[in-house]
This record gives sequence, C-alpha cells and structure tokens, in this order.
Amino acid sequence: MSSDSELERIKQEMLKRMMTPDAPKPSFWRDGQVMTLTDANFHTVLGQTDKPVLVDFWAEWCGPCKMMGPIVNQMAVEYAGSAHFAKLNTDQNRGTASQFKVMSIPNFIVFKDGKPVGQTLGAVGRQGLASLIERYL
Repeated sequence: MSSDSELERIKQEMLKRMMTPDAPKPSFWRDGQVMTLTDANFHTVLGQTDKPVLVDFWAEWCGPCKMMGPIVNQMAVEYAGSAHFAKLNTDQNRGTASQFKVMSIPNFIVFKDGKPVGQTLGAVGRQGLASLIERYL
C-alpha cells in the first residue's frame, strides 16, 4: 500500500507543476534600443519575440550603411513597444548573411516569428524603412 501513497504523491507534484505558470523567459529585447545580432545569437534572439524585427545588415566600411544607422536608432525609439530593431555586421557574421542571401548592403529584412517576411535594399531613408516595417505591425 505504500506504493499507492508514493504514486499519489508523484501525481500531486506533477499536477502542481502543471498548474503553476511558467516563469517568464529572460528577454534579450529592450524597447527603444537596437540589438546587436551575431551568427551565434541570431535565431535565439529572434525567437524571443512575437513582434516584427527589422534587421539592418551592414558593414563598417559601407557609407550608405553609416548614413542609415542613425535612422535605425531613431526608429527603434519611435516604434518601441510595437517592433524591434537589430543590426548584424555582415563582415563579422558571414554565416547569417549568407543564409539570407545578403549580397548587397545596407540590406533590411523584417522577420516575424523568426522568419523573413519583407525586405528592402539600399539607403532608402526613414520613409522607406517605415513603409517596410509598418506592413507587419
């Protein structure tokens, strides 16, 4: 009969665990800030949100990329709470750039639920990026 009480104890513990809400996962995202992505963290970080994420694929030597950088930073603040913004240096993270066939920069890809859903290429200005991200809000 002691095995019945042990079985009952195990059932009660399992029921208690199932009824307790899961602890929230730590979030990589900070509203209003641009996240730096790498080959190592790309898929993990994108999987941590249900909001659209605009990723700026760029490189240090790229003049148009440098021109778009402040615009991306400003938009991260403006869209805080509704979208996330991130940057990935293509020279330092060739695997991810290759995976998404990034051949020219600046290249902006919007991800939703970890999958690419929209893209624009070049120094498109604030209006071009706003037009892209707003389709997925």
